[in-house]
Amino acid sequence: MQTESSAIKPIDQLEFRSALGQFPTGVAVVTAEAPDGSRIGMTVTSFNSVSLDPPLVLFSIGRNSYSLPGLEAASHYSVNVLSEGQQDVSARFAKARSDKWTGVPIRNHDDLPFTLDDCLATFQCAQFAQYDGGDHVIFVGRVLRVEQRGAGRPLVFFGGRYAALAEVA
Repeated sequence: MQTESSAIKPIDQLEFRSALGQFPTGVAVVTAEAPDGSRIGMTVTSFNSVSLDPPLVLFSIGRNSYSLPGLEAASHYSVNVLSEGQQDVSARFAKARSDKWTGVPIRNHDDLPFTLDDCLATFQCAQFAQYDGGDHVIFVGRVLRVEQRGAGRPLVFFGGRYAALAEVA
């Protein structure tokens, strides 16, 4: 008789990643100010809701990310949900150590973290919790302010590339 542990083979990482790519996700940019005053911005596809009461959202960042230490130390951050016309913004903030901020319009709201302009929605958050997620760190933020900026369609990522939503009849 086979035991459970001997019947299960190790997961192939490339196959696992490919299978995960079959689940469409939205695209967002997380922005924050590091303790040294520098701006942090990075593209994420791992954003989702956690709780309505209290209002909580989460995203995860790879442990090898250049911006991870600054984001872990930041007290606040914003999650900016991109529209289908913002592929260039997604690509810009997906690159480490590049000049991400030149010509990027931002908004400041009182003492809350800055947001990117022209996104479908923004969630300004206080750091709530961080969890070990294997090769990622899971960030949970308490939403302090939410803003929807009009109609539009989201930027979607599916099968390793950008995709568009079809109109529902």
